[in-house]
Amino acid sequence: MMSSDQVLTVLSELEAAGVDAWLDGGWGVDALLGRQTRQHDDLDLVVHADAVPSCRRVLETGGFLVERDWLPTALAFRHPDGRGVDLHLIEPAADGGGDQIQLDGITRWHYPPPTTGSIDGLPVRCCTVECQVTSHLGYEPDDQDRSDLAELARHFQIELPAPYTVG
Repeated sequence: MMSSDQVLTVLSELEAAGVDAWLDGGWGVDALLGRQTRQHDDLDLVVHADAVPSCRRVLETGGFLVERDWLPTALAFRHPDGRGVDLHLIEPAADGGGDQIQLDGITRWHYPPPTTGSIDGLPVRCCTVECQVTSHLGYEPDDQDRSDLAELARHFQIELPAPYTVG
């Protein structure tokens, strides 16, 4: 499990190495909510593709090993204790966000500029609510996805698109 302290440590170490990273996935949802809603096995981070060497150094120094190499789209690390860090790689865009090259090598998915959330009361950069909702579309959601988006919908009083609509 990846604790909030471990998330903040990874973010701090990456920042010290000059890496501009923001939260995506489950920790990104929790940062938007300002509270931890569930346990997390991993930490999803959006980072510039040119920061991969710095990220590798930081994570490997911390005992993480590459688990899955889907460059230029993503790079996933796993620690022997089970924690994971998944890097979602982007090319910077003029709006302050970035474009992630998809696995087909052609299609691009746009991450809008990050917003500010919090973990343990500390400000962190994270994907916006709209980005979280959009990134959860196009596949059959699991219970975790449904729970995460239901929490966002309640907190931000938004309506969710199918397949997250109820009844």
